[in-house]
Amino acid sequence: MKMKWTEADIPDQSGKIVVITGANSGLGFHTSLALVRKGARVIMACRNLEKGEEARQELLATRPDYEPELWELDLSMLSSVSSFAEKFLAKHQGPDVLINNAGVMALPYMKTSDGFEMHFGVNHLGHFALTAFLWPGISKRPGARIVNVSSAAHNSGRIRFDDIHWEQDYKKWGAYGMSKLANLLFTSEMTRRLKDSDFKVLVASAHPGYADTSLVAKGLDMSGSNKTGGFVNTVNRILAQSGAMGALPSLYAATDSRVDPGSFYGPSGFLRLYGWPAITRPNPKRVTPRVAASLWELSESLTGIKFEIG
Repeated sequence: MKMKWTEADIPDQSGKIVVITGANSGLGFHTSLALVRKGARVIMACRNLEKGEEARQELLATRPDYEPELWELDLSMLSSVSSFAEKFLAKHQGPDVLINNAGVMALPYMKTSDGFEMHFGVNHLGHFALTAFLWPGISKRPGARIVNVSSAAHNSGRIRFDDIHWEQDYKKWGAYGMSKLANLLFTSEMTRRLKDSDFKVLVASAHPGYADTSLVAKGLDMSGSNKTGGFVNTVNRILAQSGAMGALPSLYAATDSRVDPGSFYGPSGFLRLYGWPAITRPNPKRVTPRVAASLWELSESLTGIKFEIG
């Protein structure tokens, strides 16, 4: 990989349809902005349509000739995920790129409307379901890509098969780490299944390092820690790399011709927290074929979706 791969290295994306979850803020917004600049037709899949429209107008100002679309998607509700996919496939044959970016972090204990622990339900199961529902369209797009956005926090994660919804001994950072580990396990198992199929779809993962996003502060605000959330935002602005830099690993995974199936990209600098995108490795003790296969089966059982590739 080039030492300093930047937005300027993204190949022309004209004619490509890209679905990005959580596109209205943070990494999702910067990912959307870069792809709109390169001519992609970006579908902004967002829960908050008011904030989504504000972001869409910013994107539109950048490339008025490539008008992004704003679609409602609440990953904490399987009915919303199903509705989004049904409407999308009625309008488009399928996405050329699906970037599973949206996420929640460090929330107080709560469950989704379907009864899943919120981190696991949104960060993993919501994206598992979205990918499965969109698969009939994705599979028809030669060269299509799926990018699952994970985190270095996967190193501290463990899939609690005995208590998947954290109904005992809840730890918000443990739940977040588990959900980010699940993103990598999803990539691993899907890559294995695609290898034995005739589909020309590439799946990869990325993480932003330490990027300036509002995820932590939002979680603290929901816990009633407003002052702490403000402090975290200040620290982020001083120490973290920009959201634009944090989005580069996802952009690389989504667009570069040198990306290999199942690969994982993140910053190349100090402790892999900062810097230009480079290939990295998931924690081999956490990401194993056995756990990946078991999680896939559990995800099918919990969502009620039979996700078959082949």
